[in-house]
Amino acid sequence: MEQLALTGVVVIGFNWIAENLPGIIGLTPGVDIKKWQPESYGTGVTASALPALLTKIEQLQQQGILAGKLDLNKIIIGGHSAGGRVAIESANPNFYPQIIASFAYGAHTLGGINLGYEPKTVLPLPDSRPLLLMGGTCDGVIANSTQRYGMTEKDPTYSLLHTFSEGLTGGRKDSYLVLLEGANHFSIIDPFDSTTSTTFLDFPASKPEAEIRSLMTELLTLFINAHVREQPQALAKLQQLLTTNPLIHTYQHK
Repeated sequence: MEQLALTGVVVIGFNWIAENLPGIIGLTPGVDIKKWQPESYGTGVTASALPALLTKIEQLQQQGILAGKLDLNKIIIGGHSAGGRVAIESANPNFYPQIIASFAYGAHTLGGINLGYEPKTVLPLPDSRPLLLMGGTCDGVIANSTQRYGMTEKDPTYSLLHTFSEGLTGGRKDSYLVLLEGANHFSIIDPFDSTTSTTFLDFPASKPEAEIRSLMTELLTLFINAHVREQPQALAKLQQLLTTNPLIHTYQHK
């Protein structure tokens, strides 16, 4: 977020406290569990904090240091882990046409068997806006959580690969999947937050995490410049970065 702000993008983060699971109250990215259920998935945004955030930025456009400086018709939503998931699921112009792109790191759209989905069910994404989905080859949180989705193998990238291949059709050449060599689930975070409840599940990163975060920022900046700001030179630079950077394990584009 800090690195993106240095590029001239207004970045908004938030703290959301809720009872996402019965009897468990804590910090959350804002997940509407009901909208994840089979009978209601796709009928509304899964990001429960999104309406309040959109209202807040309308207020910021009216008063304060950002007054008159925001483009409320070009909003990008993104996040990490569950926060990334609800962001890419909620980038649907049928609900909020001002959201014109989304991104996520360490996120996928497999349906939980505890919600009634069959094992390895991939839930569809809106598939109508530019998307950047990033993940790491050493993501232990994803690898050690696969049983939630009816899987026996502990694979850090399977769910992201299948989200991209089965969760959206593409065809506009503005959707990307990028797997980062040696990155784990929390490589995106600096400083590391030991209070997060799933840190014990993660694998060690095998590549320098400062370099990984720098690459994430560069990827996201070029993605925004190419597909939101529509800068042709950014598209060429993004393609070059994807094919030449040694920290990129693999990528897909459709």
